Amino acid sequence: MPERATDAAPRRGPRRDAVPPPRAGRAQPQRGTYAALDLGTNNCRLLIARAQGDGFVVIDAFSRIVRLGEGLAASGRLSEAAMDRAVAALAICADKLKRRNVTLVRSVATEACRRATNGRDFVARVRAETGIQLEIITAEQEARLAVTGCQALLEPGTGPALVFDIGGGSTELVLLGDEAGGPPSIEDWFSAPWGVVSLSESEPHIGDDAGELLAAYERMRDHVARAFESFRAVLARRAVRPGRLLGTSGTVTTLASLYLDLPNYDRSAVDGLIVPTDAMRGLGQTLARMNVAERALLPCIGNERADLVVAGCAILEAILDLWPAERLSVADRGIREGILRRLMAHETGERA
Repeated sequence: MPERATDAAPRRGPRRDAVPPPRAGRAQPQRGTYAALDLGTNNCRLLIARAQGDGFVVIDAFSRIVRLGEGLAASGRLSEAAMDRAVAALAICADKLKRRNVTLVRSVATEACRRATNGRDFVARVRAETGIQLEIITAEQEARLAVTGCQALLEPGTGPALVFDIGGGSTELVLLGDEAGGPPSIEDWFSAPWGVVSLSESEPHIGDDAGELLAAYERMRDHVARAFESFRAVLARRAVRPGRLLGTSGTVTTLASLYLDLPNYDRSAVDGLIVPTDAMRGLGQTLARMNVAERALLPCIGNERADLVVAGCAILEAILDLWPAERLSVADRGIREGILRRLMAHETGERA
C-alpha cells in the first residue's frame, strides 16, 4: 500500500476486520448462510456470508448505483425510472439469494423510501416482482446498524468518539462514549436530511467557472451546517470535547483512494486507513473547483460519482467543522455488516 513520506502520512488502524480467523482449538459449529441487503437513496448493496469463528466470510456480494432518490427532493415521490432501476437491481439480488441458499436475510430501505409518499407502494411492488420484503427502517435504526458494522475500526483511545455515515438522502451522526471493559456505548445520535443526492439536487454544483463552483460548494456547506445546529447544541450541553472520528460512506472511501493516489479502488488499502483531516479538507476543496468532466477523469471517481462527490465533500467538511478531529478513520463497511452481525448474534443468542 503506498504511503507518503511526510509528517501527514496515512496511518493504519488495527486490522480488526469483519472476518477474524477461527480460534485455535475451538470447534466451529456449522451455521447457516446469511444475507444483508441495503437499498439506499443512491445504491443497492448486498452481502451474503457464512459465519466463521467470531466473524464471517463473504461468499457473494453485489453493488449497483440505482439513484432511487433521483428527483425526490422536488417531487416528494420516487420516479418510475428510479423505481425501475432499483427493481432491476433487486431482481439480481433475489437470484443471488436463491442460488446461495440463504437461510436468514434482512433487507432494509432507508431515506428515499422513508421520505417518499409512494415509498410503501414501492415496497409492495418489490415484493410482488422479486419476492424481497424490504423493511423501511428509521434513521435511528440506520445509525445503530452502521455503528455495529464499522465500530471495530474506531481508532484506539479514550474519551468520546463520533461515527458518521454520509448516505444518498441523509447523513447519520452517532456520539459514542466509553464503556469500561466493553464496546463504546451510544450516547446520542442525529440524522440530517442531506445526503449526496438530496444536497446535489437542492444546491446544484454545475458550470465551468472555478469561482462559481467554489461558491456553490460553500452554499452546500452552509445548508449542512444549519442542519447540524441542533446536534451542535447537544454537544455543547454535554460539554463534549471532540476526539476520535470514524466515517463510513462512499465519500470517505473515495477521498481516501485519491489521497493514496490509487489507480483503482482497493478495499484492502482503504478499509481501516487513518488519514489527516486537513488532507481530506484539501481534497474536497480541490474537487469543488473542478467541473463534472474533470472529476470524471480522476481514478476512483469516474462518471458514476463525478456529479455527487462534491456534495459528499461539503457534508464531510461540515462534520469536520462540528467535530474538529486531527485524524479520520475510514471504513468500507457499515449497514450491511451491521445487519450480518446482528443476524448471526440473534441466531446464537449473543449480543452484537
